[in-house]
Amino acid sequence: MSYSPDNVLAKLSALSETTDSIVSVAQWIMFHRRHADRTVQLWLQRLKDSTSTKRLNLIYLANEVAQQTKARNREDFVVAFSPIMAEAVATAYKGASAEVQQRIQRVVDVWRDRGIFEEPVLEAIATRINEINQNRGTAKAGLGGSIFGSATSIPAELAPLTTPQQNVTKLLLGMKTSVNAANQEYDKLLGPGSTAPSAPVFAARLSGLLKNLAQAEGAVDQCVKARRELVAALQKVLESNRNALIAEEDQLETFVTRRMEVEGKKTEVERAIMAGLPHDEPYSPANGFNDQPVPEPARPEIEALTPPDLGPDIPEQPDTLDNADLHSSSTLAQEPKAEDVDTHPGFGSPYKSVMVNGSKKRKLDDETDFPDLGEDGIDSDVADILRRDSGS
Repeated sequence: MSYSPDNVLAKLSALSETTDSIVSVAQWIMFHRRHADRTVQLWLQRLKDSTSTKRLNLIYLANEVAQQTKARNREDFVVAFSPIMAEAVATAYKGASAEVQQRIQRVVDVWRDRGIFEEPVLEAIATRINEINQNRGTAKAGLGGSIFGSATSIPAELAPLTTPQQNVTKLLLGMKTSVNAANQEYDKLLGPGSTAPSAPVFAARLSGLLKNLAQAEGAVDQCVKARRELVAALQKVLESNRNALIAEEDQLETFVTRRMEVEGKKTEVERAIMAGLPHDEPYSPANGFNDQPVPEPARPEIEALTPPDLGPDIPEQPDTLDNADLHSSSTLAQEPKAEDVDTHPGFGSPYKSVMVNGSKKRKLDDETDFPDLGEDGIDSDVADILRRDSGS
């Protein structure tokens, strides 16, 4: 069957969910790979006009074609599918049952695991699916890889980056298609191995090349503007994080210093405890342990060993008899030299020396009761009484 738009639509309409049907149609489409762009546009048109189950079969067909051409290093259909794949998946995913949505998601996971499409294409697909889930109120996790896969998972600091990144992703798909088409047309006409056709044909092809180059230039220019907006937003986020980093580094230095100070204080307190600081005494640097040696106290002043001078020696006076010191100015009698008889110089009566408890005592020799005390120092009345007593 020759290639024509009607034949393509007929093949797509006859597609079923069986493996043989999908493989047969895929082989026919890959055989006409020169018409890849046109075939992909017709595929998207049929997908939009089909039911939910039919859309799933068309997704399987695109998966078969993309994987087979990718394995054979032929990027025609991969390049053709890239700009419209996010829209096609979103169309098939929206309004489908949970089972159909799970099958579509598994296909997208296979594309990511095997690297069938580039990362921007996969991110655009994940974004569209998550938008559908959010609008339906059943937000699901992103299909992996994209930091913008789910709005609920985006940190508040990265929210300003969402719109610029989505704009870049959308423009990038169209830009790659235009750039690839312009490069291929340029290589055909002006490449090293190209041959120049006749002048009228060459002029017509150059006109077409100029149109392709203009489209590619416009697409790249839009992508550059969007990328600049994204870079500006990134710089704002970067500057904010740089300032936060400086503040956090200052805090880190502060806490490192405090930790070292506390460790030193803890070691000092433990040493003070081991040195014998009482447990009930509050710790202070004054009574804490110090690595510096404690100065010895000043030596006390010690008195000289020589006894103090007690003055001139005073001769010991001999003991007297009891009741014999009636006169305060009388002196003791001297001991006898040869006999045991003493004569007091102030009295005329002799005394005998006797030993009492190791010391000499003097006793009156005669039997008179009172010695002659003389007239000096005695009251006259006492003297009269003494005389009368002695006379009787």
